[in-house]
Amino acid sequence: MEKKIKILVPELPESVYQAKIIKWNKKIGDIIQKDDVLVDLETDKIIIEVPTLKNGKLISINKYPGDLVKTNDLLCYIQKNIKYSKKKYINDKNLSPSLRRKKKILDQKENNTNIQSIKIKNNKHTPSIKIENNKNIKNNFSLKNNQLKIKKIIEMSSFRKKISEKLVKSKNETAILTTFNEVNMDSIIKIRKNFGDSFQKKHGIKLGLMSFFVKSVYLALKEYPQINTSINKNKIIFYDSFNINIAISTNRGLVAPVLFNVDQMTMADIEKKINFYSIQGKNGKLTMNDLNNGTFTITNGGVFGSLFSTPIINSPQTAILGTHTIKNRPIATKKNKIKIAPMMYISLSYDHRLIDGKDSVGFLMKIKYTLENFMNIALDI
Repeated sequence: MEKKIKILVPELPESVYQAKIIKWNKKIGDIIQKDDVLVDLETDKIIIEVPTLKNGKLISINKYPGDLVKTNDLLCYIQKNIKYSKKKYINDKNLSPSLRRKKKILDQKENNTNIQSIKIKNNKHTPSIKIENNKNIKNNFSLKNNQLKIKKIIEMSSFRKKISEKLVKSKNETAILTTFNEVNMDSIIKIRKNFGDSFQKKHGIKLGLMSFFVKSVYLALKEYPQINTSINKNKIIFYDSFNINIAISTNRGLVAPVLFNVDQMTMADIEKKINFYSIQGKNGKLTMNDLNNGTFTITNGGVFGSLFSTPIINSPQTAILGTHTIKNRPIATKKNKIKIAPMMYISLSYDHRLIDGKDSVGFLMKIKYTLENFMNIALDI
């Protein structure tokens, strides 16, 4: 006897109350294999893939792209114990002309049935689709003199909404001040040039810049523990863990997964973890555990060519480091001579309610010193 299986919205992560349907990977009538991903859900932090745990056939869809769903909401029905037609597993070339004609007729009938089913199921959503795709939509939003022309209007994603809310909240609830400095990156560039190949051969990963920044931040946080903190109402929380968020750009927006316990990580560990997070972020595979419990954030606008920035604090943290593009600029040496050096501006945005100017400047100076004298720090000399 054929049995229908309900596919429900899985348990959403803690503090996440709803998700949005962003894409169905299967259509009505498709044969589904165990672990096939049926639909992608978007929360304000991650994308959740919903698989099927049984073989069967997708016979109905109950929620559509754009719909908001909660834990245990019904997504679709799968027909279990279906009898697979032999025609799906027979090579057409092995059939006689008459059998091939019969198979073609059967395929056409099945395809037409599936198309009609989809049209019926999607009927209630047709008006909204027509409105969105209407080429004349600009007429409703244009000025009388046609100066304002709308190309298209799309709904802001849950992910982008959450980013917006968090940034506005941080700006409104913290006393943000930014201090700047510049770093001569010549030492780091030489280390990468001299040891980059050996590093990659041994560890299977390139020696990037971010591992140097992470190590520098860790040493600075050790010296300035008041920056490795957060504020909860009238209480200051000092952290004994050094968990550094690394801002990563994805096609959905900026995410900041956490490098946990960087004091226990080698340079290779850091580079491998950053590469892993980058891949996971692009594929929408980051989890809530990857994003929570950071104590300080590094954002690298330099990868996009940014020369200067005043990053917004990743609340509830109390500071964020901004690193930028490296540019050859003339500088004065200790002997008052002019030379060209690869320089980078760095910035520290901090919550002035807790961190004073002296500590913020000292913190940034410590990072500058570490980067410019990295071999000395590594050798403890």
